[in-house]
Amino acid sequence: MNRRNFLKYFSAIYFLPSLYTGDKTDTAEILYDIDELICKKIFDNARSTCLADKPINEIIVEIAGSFIGTDYSAGTLEVPGDERLVVNLQAFDCVTFYENSLVLARCIKKNKMTFEDFKKELQFVRYRGGIIDRYPSRLHYTSDYFHDNEKKGVLKNISKEIGGVRFKKKINFISGHAESYIKLKENPEFINVIAGQEKEISRRTMYCIPKSKIKKFSSRIKNGDIIGITTNIKGLDCTHTGIAVFQNNKLHMMHAPIPGSKVQITDVPLWEYLSRIKKDTGIIVARAMEPGLPETR
Repeated sequence: MNRRNFLKYFSAIYFLPSLYTGDKTDTAEILYDIDELICKKIFDNARSTCLADKPINEIIVEIAGSFIGTDYSAGTLEVPGDERLVVNLQAFDCVTFYENSLVLARCIKKNKMTFEDFKKELQFVRYRGGIIDRYPSRLHYTSDYFHDNEKKGVLKNISKEIGGVRFKKKINFISGHAESYIKLKENPEFINVIAGQEKEISRRTMYCIPKSKIKKFSSRIKNGDIIGITTNIKGLDCTHTGIAVFQNNKLHMMHAPIPGSKVQITDVPLWEYLSRIKKDTGIIVARAMEPGLPETR
């Protein structure tokens, strides 16, 4: 049974009239249980197929591929109330798609395959230093996500070594558009904290592969590498993310594209896909590290 049929199967069971009480609290618990069941199914499959024997980049591709056809959902982490770990394996935005694929792959490689293991790993990867400390502790910018997870031994930003050129930019999009972020409207004291983080990001010298050079350097990218698409939008580093996957020796991207769509692989090679979008300027690339080396916890 594939992941999508698995989800439909358990949804049907849980919402049978004979079992459903109509209580809203029960509904919330049921939705949470579905995520746990999806996680268990992935881990059970990983055990039965000895998936952990493969390199982590190949595991990422297999996990991500199992999510093809899953619905796109914008702002999956923007929930009311205090910042908390949000688990959603039923629908993805572009970040949570690659993030969950990466985290599940890390759990499989580490042979830590319980739902609690998954949640701990998800928090470790998603938050600055792995610690939830209100909204600003979440890694909001792709380049900062790569930077923090490189310090934690999760990823390595390989953009420079595969042919990237200097990419220095003033980052201030979130603090400059605070009215568009619910958590910042509710907690204006976070704006200065975010602005301080943005200044730190802006001081870094980053590297990106210009979209005119992606075809030339694509052979240096591997299946399962994490891709951030850089932009000419003022104050922003990246507008979209995905996972590298090769088809017929050409680099494509597996991603959760836009509202109303589903997780898919680009219908054309990545360089051609980016050529259609004027605001896209290139890519930054991070490679998953094999778990096992000491991590900052």
